[in-house]
Amino acid sequence: MFKAEVYSERRKKLKQLVKTGIIYLPGNNEAPMNYPANTYLFRQDSSFLYYFGLDADGISGIIDVDADKDIIFADDRSVDDVVWMGYEKSFNERAKLVGVTIVKPVAELNDVISKAVHSGRKIHYLPQYRAESKLQIEKLIGIHHSRVNDHSSKDFILAVIEQRSVKSDEEVKQIESAVDISYEMNTAAMKFSKPGLKEREVFGIIEGIASSKGRGISFPSIFSIHGEILHNHHHENLMKDGDLLVLDSGAESELHYASDITRSFPVNGKFSQKQKDIYNIVLKSQVESIEMMKPGVKFKEVHLKAAKIIASGLIDLGLMKGTAEDAVKEGAHALFFPHGLGHMLGLDVHDMEGLGEGFVGYDKDTSRSDQFGLAYLRLAKELKPGFTVTVEPGIYFIPQLFEHWKKDNKHSNFVNYGKVEEYIGFGGVRIEDDVLVTDSGFKVLGSKPIPKSIAEVESACAKE
Repeated sequence: MFKAEVYSERRKKLKQLVKTGIIYLPGNNEAPMNYPANTYLFRQDSSFLYYFGLDADGISGIIDVDADKDIIFADDRSVDDVVWMGYEKSFNERAKLVGVTIVKPVAELNDVISKAVHSGRKIHYLPQYRAESKLQIEKLIGIHHSRVNDHSSKDFILAVIEQRSVKSDEEVKQIESAVDISYEMNTAAMKFSKPGLKEREVFGIIEGIASSKGRGISFPSIFSIHGEILHNHHHENLMKDGDLLVLDSGAESELHYASDITRSFPVNGKFSQKQKDIYNIVLKSQVESIEMMKPGVKFKEVHLKAAKIIASGLIDLGLMKGTAEDAVKEGAHALFFPHGLGHMLGLDVHDMEGLGEGFVGYDKDTSRSDQFGLAYLRLAKELKPGFTVTVEPGIYFIPQLFEHWKKDNKHSNFVNYGKVEEYIGFGGVRIEDDVLVTDSGFKVLGSKPIPKSIAEVESACAKE
């Protein structure tokens, strides 16, 4: 964990932003896989980690804004638990490591919240993503579990987003350490992939590296010869000569900060000319859109620049027609690039998205488009120093989307359907890096670049 004063300062700032009331932060509990004693790998709630730092199950935090008190509710392990799970330092000792001096038994949480409710004090909590947390809030506050998120605190949400959006130097180091694990994951995948293997044989290596170097994966890895399926979690395909792989994966650092990196590479280690043509368009769009990033620039404009470069490249190949400017304005490029350019990155791989994408990626000066493709842009607002953002353009040939558009003759003034049909079965290409917005520009994170040019990727694939 970070130094105690880091957490104390975060809570102090939160109190200033929220101004009054009781802030309730439930930590996560163990979650059973198939029977109570057989649990999934524990993952603490990210906002709890941000403000209280304790990576243990069954604990909660209260920040009393008016009384300027921080309280942790936790029970030490019983002797029976110690027999099975081992001894841990007491929560009184651990709480001091995050600047908290008041520790109460879990059973007292109900009394503290009840007194606050009965005295008419505002109880601030964030939207909840686990059913048991919603039931706990129902028990504590009396709001039916189906309505819990409807009553989450907007003041609290906006305060958390203001704080967590801007990464400190310590946080950036954590993200960079996760990116360095991603370097190992991606270069290993390039090295070990070859015709005749099933995807899962390499997928297992990738996830094993994440577990051996950090806290495991930051999200379920996407590794597939069917890169046209954007979030493809199937790993049973046989890799064949001529196939193109997409690996979209990430690791967690020791303190649970995420990386999120995508690379696309040929199973046989050598790009065909057709693959090179598409790959270089995506690479150009990624590099040039990153170079545009700096404080004051809206990420929506960065996305549109990437889209125009993609459209221009596809026009050169004869897959699109007209002008790139007009094609992007009408949304015709979204047949090939149907998603947003990127998202915030931090303690969550889609950082703070559970608090509401509209709050995280948009603001009063930036509204969401309803145009297909552009509507999926998760981050559109103005960039600020300290933002850590993914940049991940792609080109995909999605058979079902192609057939749907062709049937309706959609954007036929921009799409050369006869030429596109020749690419059905190609798959997809996506290239993604994690980028820090600095005071004057940007920094691509990671201590060493992950192979990205065609020459670099082919060289990495050829290593024994």
